[in-house]
Amino acid sequence: QVQLVESGGGLVQAGGSLRLSCAASERTVSTSASGWFRQAPGKEREFVAAVGWSTNTADSVKGRFTISRDDANNTVYLQMNNLKPEDTATYYCAARRPRLMVPAPEPYAYTYWGQGTQVTVSS
Repeated sequence: QVQLVESGGGLVQAGGSLRLSCAASERTVSTSASGWFRQAPGKEREFVAAVGWSTNTADSVKGRFTISRDDANNTVYLQMNNLKPEDTATYYCAARRPRLMVPAPEPYAYTYWGQGTQVTVSS
């Protein structure tokens, strides 16, 4: 069973930056697509970005957030710049099954999920 552990969340002022990390227990980063999603209280889980054989980024964060991966360390990153209060949410890392490399934006396309890390942006 693949385990994903997120880190890097916290409290930041608007305009600030954070980098989230997602460490996988197995060699999934180079063999399947990984994604970041977020969920604010009372809202549905929302796609943020994904990386596989290409990258896919939601319009709401394009130009501010960048997803990347480190195959050697089985880690996926989400660099978040120019944060806004509306970015406040719990951020989840997810991975698809092996050999599924399409960076899909749908949550149901992902099989493995982390526990989430909280990001709070103050105005």
